[in-house]
Amino acid sequence: MDYVLYSTSKNQDELVKVQIDAKAPKIESVMVIYPSANWYEREAAEMFGIKFTNRKTKKLLLEEWNGDIYPLRKDYQWGTDYKKR
Repeated sequence: MDYVLYSTSKNQDELVKVQIDAKAPKIESVMVIYPSANWYEREAAEMFGIKFTNRKTKKLLLEEWNGDIYPLRKDYQWGTDYKKR
């Protein structure tokens, strides 16, 4: 997973690459440093199944999503129905 971090006060950007386990993807949240990462981490959690630790909010982007399937992962079977909550 890649994080592209940008500091407006210093006008610098930084690329951080992190390796995560494909079977149980888990990584620490960067919201403590960059609160604007909230939306992107929520999207990565719902679409790829990545678990972010130390997150303050657990709110979903797609409210009726069941969280058991992750459509942007390579192992996702297209045409699979999902259950609404």
